[in-house]
Amino acid sequence: MALWFDHVNLNVTDLDRSLRFYEEAFGLKEVRRKVAGDESFILAFLGDGKTPMGLELTWLRDKEGAYELGDNETHLAFATEDMDATHALHEKMGCICFENPKMGIYFVEDPDGYWIEVVPEK
Repeated sequence: MALWFDHVNLNVTDLDRSLRFYEEAFGLKEVRRKVAGDESFILAFLGDGKTPMGLELTWLRDKEGAYELGDNETHLAFATEDMDATHALHEKMGCICFENPKMGIYFVEDPDGYWIEVVPEK
């Protein structure tokens, strides 16, 4: 039996806003979508066109208010071949929320408050 990573999910409050953010900040494009028959939820699957890993954004019609992220420090991480250009983009977007120059990494915050780590390509 073999297992492998397929995707990770984040629940979002405004699907269009999140789609724009992930495309601008990380170059992710929507590759497929599932809409519930009763339209109570939409699943938008995003990909980077380079790896098989996917990001599933879930929008729930009846969800009111922001998600409570609590103390959970789970996060996504993106690698970049050009840390300076990537940092400049995120700085321009105003989404950098934490930097650790000693480790050579930083984090951005998405529209729903999720932190995403940016690391240099290994």
